Amino acid sequence: MAKPFMFEKPLGMRDTLPLLYETKAAIRKGMSEEITSWGYQFIETPALEYYETVGEASAILDQQLFKLLDQQGHTLVLRPDMTAPIARVAASKLLKEQIPLRLAYSENVYRAQQREGGRPAEFEQTGIECIGYDSISADAEVISLLVSVLKKAGLDDFKVTIGHIGFLQEFFISILGNEHRASVLRKFLYEKNYVGYREHVKSLSLSSIDKQRLLQFITLRGGRDTIRQALGLLENGSGKAQLRELEELYVQLCDYGIEDYISFDLTLVSHMSYYTGTLFEVYASGAGYTVGNGGRYDHLLEKFDFKAPATGFAIRLDRVAEALGEPVQAQAIECVLFSPERRKEALELARTRRTQGVRVAMQDINAVQNVDAFIRTFTDVHYVIGKGGGKRDE
Repeated sequence: MAKPFMFEKPLGMRDTLPLLYETKAAIRKGMSEEITSWGYQFIETPALEYYETVGEASAILDQQLFKLLDQQGHTLVLRPDMTAPIARVAASKLLKEQIPLRLAYSENVYRAQQREGGRPAEFEQTGIECIGYDSISADAEVISLLVSVLKKAGLDDFKVTIGHIGFLQEFFISILGNEHRASVLRKFLYEKNYVGYREHVKSLSLSSIDKQRLLQFITLRGGRDTIRQALGLLENGSGKAQLRELEELYVQLCDYGIEDYISFDLTLVSHMSYYTGTLFEVYASGAGYTVGNGGRYDHLLEKFDFKAPATGFAIRLDRVAEALGEPVQAQAIECVLFSPERRKEALELARTRRTQGVRVAMQDINAVQNVDAFIRTFTDVHYVIGKGGGKRDE
């Protein structure tokens, strides 16, 4: 009798079959090469971290954390993102004197799903963190590297949509007066519930002018003119400094020659609560969700007693593979089919082919039930068979 969960996996977990695995490996290789060429160094962190440090520092909701106890009774979590673990590493005494730091990673992260909805609970992120670089030049570098990495992966039809959480927050507070009222509007924007946003604004006890400003705010999406339109909504100067930052950022992105990949959305709100300034998301044709995101987080490292500004991005490999559509062409695999008395000859042939860069599998013909069906799975078959067992490869 079969066990009830014999073929089942935990909620949100997925198997990666060979073709997708090779596709992701090719994507990862191209991305990693591009990242290192920009002077970033890859590091690894443990899959398990302490809940009281990385778990609480992460912006991921508590109910999405995988928790367990170690032998000493400490609560651990499977890392829900890579930014918090890297912040922990960067705040260590080993690295404090070496900023700016340019670090990179390609690791799996884990976020528990409450119900089956097609979203994985384990997925791979490739990304970078630029730590200790308090300049718009750092934001421009990170976004430009993001574009370059995605192009290296094979994408071309995508947009990096840029916002500024600092501008959004100051604009809302200047009109609404307190954080609680601002948080309600941010939630509507995060959910992209623009109908709910409009209805809520209309219900507020505000002047008709302020209501109109809030309603016009959600139209601030598009090209460089979006910044000019945003300036027109300001009355007391709140938010002007952040808009000047975005204007300078755009100029620098033009210097990198990537303006065709850039758009603005000043209503952008992330689920990552630690962002403090510029933030961005990547949308690609063929992908149902964002393929990457990032931004500036200038206070996260303070949770590890290390005050330093930082910015970075993370790319979802599974979503890049989805956006690319066609999987990579699987590399050809040949087979040396041999009879036992000619094993050594078969071994030598396989070694020779492998030194030529060919993938080669070896197979004892006596262990194959249906030879014809078996050989159809390979691009080429070399026969090393004696005593009438078939043709010999010369």
